[in-house]
Amino acid sequence: MSGDPSHDDHAHDHSHLDEMDVRVRALETLLVRKGYVDPAAVDRLIETYEVHVGPHNGARVVARAWADPAFREALAADATAAIASLGYTGRQGEHMVAVFNTPQVHHMVVCTLCSCYPWPVLGLPPVWYKSAPYRSRAVIEPRAVLADFGVRLPEGTEVRVWDSTAEVRYLVVPQRPTGTDGWDEQRLAQLVTRDSMIGTGLALDPSQTVPA
Repeated sequence: MSGDPSHDDHAHDHSHLDEMDVRVRALETLLVRKGYVDPAAVDRLIETYEVHVGPHNGARVVARAWADPAFREALAADATAAIASLGYTGRQGEHMVAVFNTPQVHHMVVCTLCSCYPWPVLGLPPVWYKSAPYRSRAVIEPRAVLADFGVRLPEGTEVRVWDSTAEVRYLVVPQRPTGTDGWDEQRLAQLVTRDSMIGTGLALDPSQTVPA
């Protein structure tokens, strides 16, 4: 081994990484060295989930539904096709259903068997979505789960829970916040969070976004 740290793959400063990040990078380095993993393929995979899929896609879908009544109708009739019309397709997004929150009904999504999730519009599922407590409590006591996320609904609002499966995945369209008349889709999308599209959150208040 060379005495020059510049030739040592492990000599880089990892002080800014947590223990799990360091372990992941060490494993990746080992797999690359042994020829099991193509670094270019890893880079493409990372780029896919950082740039091409993720909640920003779903936010655009929701913003379009808020701003365009025709698209909203199309999304309600055939969410898979409507979402595909915006260019969002792929694995885990083949069979989509959109459910729309109203003052009378609040929708929440869970996968009680595993972690089925609409990757093209929401990216990878958060850790809590895959956890056993969420998967069981979301069905048994949805209002308590919502309260854990800081969401408290009026007593008269029905909470409807949808169970995602390999055959169908759901996208919650949250209620459009008041005070957003005249906003364009790009600005509206800033109000849409990942949790609001799962139903464990609400769209942001207009005051929480950057002014146009």
